[in-house]
Amino acid sequence: MPQSSQFRKLHQPGNPFILANAWDIGSARMLEAMGAKAVATSSAALAFVKGRADLGDLSREDAVAHADELNKAVEVPLSGDFENGFGPTTDDVVHTIQAAGAIGIAGCGIEDMDLPNTHPYAFERAVERIEAAAHAARALPYDFVLTARADGVMHGKYDLDEAIRRLQAFHKAGADVLFAPMPGSMQNVARICREVDGPVNAICAGPFTQNTVAQFAHAGAARISLGSSLARITHRAIFDAATAMFGTGDLSLLGKSISGVEIEKLIKR
Repeated sequence: MPQSSQFRKLHQPGNPFILANAWDIGSARMLEAMGAKAVATSSAALAFVKGRADLGDLSREDAVAHADELNKAVEVPLSGDFENGFGPTTDDVVHTIQAAGAIGIAGCGIEDMDLPNTHPYAFERAVERIEAAAHAARALPYDFVLTARADGVMHGKYDLDEAIRRLQAFHKAGADVLFAPMPGSMQNVARICREVDGPVNAICAGPFTQNTVAQFAHAGAARISLGSSLARITHRAIFDAATAMFGTGDLSLLGKSISGVEIEKLIKR
């Protein structure tokens, strides 16, 4: 599967590409048409589409079916946001990697949180789960890019030193890309990139949206993912327009839309 090999080659420390997280076929095709070199799902954005809460409210079947739909809709590589592998055991993680392989996506991410709680797995267990995921990924009949996530800093459950310790261990366990979301500052992103072997993913969300691709590159990132940032922009547009029209009767924000013809040019095959 050439897309998966292409996906691996995109990961160049200091020369990051944007992994564009989409939430439906239209958004995926629009991002691809506008220059995305790879697309990813977003568990939060998919949860919002389904009217559910983020963090542990999706099933493996939900996430895999969604990734399959988007993967078939675009020609660039697609990576799945598969939360913690949809279960606490190594068998759960292996089943998730095998399901990802069955639909032929280029890679996926596995995090170290015991969802739906935001408590991290103990260090040894977290490493065992990534090791099992890596073995399952290497057993697939094509090159699969496994991203290992240390989410404890984002949830305030452990510090940056522990995140780096986990990422280092995840790399030794066989992970291809390392990711500690929302580490607090660009200086911390740079520290992760310096101290962790292997390509590092950085997320552009919250305060990190004030940085540029060049700044992420200077920090040493190999990939910039968007998480649910784009989906939340669309929800902001709905919120602002609905607040105005249902509150004061102001309909002017509806005039800021893009034409249907322009959208169709981007999403039609």
